[in-house]
Amino acid sequence: MQARDDDWTTYLAIRAAWLSFVGGRTQGEIAAQLGISPAKVHRLIAHAQKAGYVKFQVDGRPLECLELEDWVCREFGLRSCVIAPDLGAGDQESAIRAVSSAGAQVLSGIISSTNVRRVGVGMGRTLKATVEEMASLSRPDLEVMSICGSLTRTLAANPFDVVQLLQGRTGGEGYYLPVPYFAETLEEKEVFLGQRSVQDLLGRARQADVFIVGIGSVEEEGHLIQRGMITKEEQDELNQSGAVCDLMGRFLTMDGKIASVQLGNRAVGLHFNEIEGSRLIALVGGESKVDATLAALRAGVITDLIADETLGRALRDRAGLKLAHSA
Repeated sequence: MQARDDDWTTYLAIRAAWLSFVGGRTQGEIAAQLGISPAKVHRLIAHAQKAGYVKFQVDGRPLECLELEDWVCREFGLRSCVIAPDLGAGDQESAIRAVSSAGAQVLSGIISSTNVRRVGVGMGRTLKATVEEMASLSRPDLEVMSICGSLTRTLAANPFDVVQLLQGRTGGEGYYLPVPYFAETLEEKEVFLGQRSVQDLLGRARQADVFIVGIGSVEEEGHLIQRGMITKEEQDELNQSGAVCDLMGRFLTMDGKIASVQLGNRAVGLHFNEIEGSRLIALVGGESKVDATLAALRAGVITDLIADETLGRALRDRAGLKLAHSA
């Protein structure tokens, strides 16, 4: 009986949402049509929003965002840049929410193209939030390939892996890379790479039509630290090496060069140098990611960037300071 009650609530919530957001009806009018109270209509619409049945799309961006997009493209030679407007809260969560909303529209447009038959995906909190925001589309012919190890150091599934999510959104076929993001030793990495299945998956991933990744940092809020992907000792070593960015498991210094640290050599997955010249879309949110993003852009392999306005402004200020100090 409970299941039927839940189904009925969902049915009413979806119908109320359609009447409100598409039909433009007031809550009183919806209540009269459905034979329920206006208070229940309010609760149903809130339920529809919370359950993800209602997704908003705002076409266009403010002038300040367009100016930042133009600056980023010119400064770093990008194919495109999308800057999502500042939502005003000033925290990491709101920045990710802005990027995921804008990014979902961009990725949906790219992935819906029949010219894209294979997508190579990384992982990360912003990337996961973006895929969650995407509307479903029918691409049963699409192959979604993991380009880095899908497991943690303890061989648990990485919660920020997006293969299954994107497979669910598109109806395509998903392929995990069944190895850790980082091997414990170089010898262990060679064992993983020596497996025929891993070689086959990486070989197919290299041929992806487009690559979609996040940009990670080595700060406390970064997913490498939060999910126990690296140890405190490894984090200290990264900081001492001058590393500020994790791009596909490789660590970069502020000038976009590979940091002199052993951990990056133990990453199990594609190196960004292996896909240089391909379309590489990076998603990142939050002013705290400014150094990581600047380092990733200076590496010269990213072709498209999706970020938020607070990060865009910080990038412009940080790059300007760097140039001023160099002069």
